[in-house]
Amino acid sequence: MIDRLNIVKQRFDEVSDLIIQPDVIADQKRYVKLNKEYSDLKEVVAKREEYITLTNNLEEAEEILADGSDPEMVEMAKMQLEEAKAQLPQLEEEIKVLLIPKDPEDAKNVVMEIRAGTGGDEASIFAGDLYRMYTKYCESKGWRTHLMDFSEGTSGGFKEIQFEVTGNDVYGTLKFEAGVHRVQRVPQTETQGRVHTSAATVMVLPEAEEFDVQIDPKDVRIDYFCSSGPGGQSVNTTYSAVRLTHIPTGLVAQCQDQKSQHKNKDKAFTVLRSRLYDLELAKKQEEDAAKRNSQVSSGDRSAKIRTYNYPQGRVTDHRIGLTLYDLQNIINGDVQKIIDELMLVQNTEKLKEASDIF
Repeated sequence: MIDRLNIVKQRFDEVSDLIIQPDVIADQKRYVKLNKEYSDLKEVVAKREEYITLTNNLEEAEEILADGSDPEMVEMAKMQLEEAKAQLPQLEEEIKVLLIPKDPEDAKNVVMEIRAGTGGDEASIFAGDLYRMYTKYCESKGWRTHLMDFSEGTSGGFKEIQFEVTGNDVYGTLKFEAGVHRVQRVPQTETQGRVHTSAATVMVLPEAEEFDVQIDPKDVRIDYFCSSGPGGQSVNTTYSAVRLTHIPTGLVAQCQDQKSQHKNKDKAFTVLRSRLYDLELAKKQEEDAAKRNSQVSSGDRSAKIRTYNYPQGRVTDHRIGLTLYDLQNIINGDVQKIIDELMLVQNTEKLKEASDIF
């Protein structure tokens, strides 16, 4: 393990030198990439220092015990040895996880889309509940959310809603939320008190930079229209909303949140790039999922991943068989406990795959 950590330290020193070079700073694409690598390597290098300190303490304690000439030092060495032996296995596991090659997409911001599925008005209300759940969760993480487009349901909630999330390692965290979410509860419109099942689909698109996806302007049809919904009179009377249609794929992206047509156009292009990027990523993930048969793969966008059962106060994640009787807190944004379990399963799978390198 120390050999691999030394290689990481060598690369960290190289990157530390590169990110202060004027020619690198001038190349924005390379500079951003190297800065992210620096941040990731810094965490491993810190763990390397811990590991070296701990193994040195272990060797030192063993030498003192082997010598045995100073009873007081022997007692201290015994304590030091026990402490080091207790801490070392956990530290080694943490380092193994950090040494697993990261998906380059994990650091990206995301565009999230929530769409009401089966269940009529109740599905739209549930889509609204999911939107509030995710905005509260993002707020707790210190991430920023920005509404981009929406279509309101007839009885509340949303037929569909689209928003941007920016922060650290957003896609690496939120990618586990992609799929079909199901709710079981008595709808507000139900007079007989019967429990209904409704669904909403959550999509998590890694936000593509301009250098990730090149779009030929000739391939895009641009339509301008009046915005709907809140935003003041000017929003509803000027052609500020923008809809983009990518002719080769038929993909559509639109944004109507900003009063400025120019800003809406920029945001719509961000969504279009992300859709195109996600299209390619989905193909790759399907191939990877077929290879590794992962429980938490995001390859299948139509998979039913989670059920929110109101009568029982229960949330079940079907991918890993996790059931928590804490529905109220979860629907109010406390999603981290589920994501932590999914990350644990994924890291365990990755460690099995990478066992030959340790």
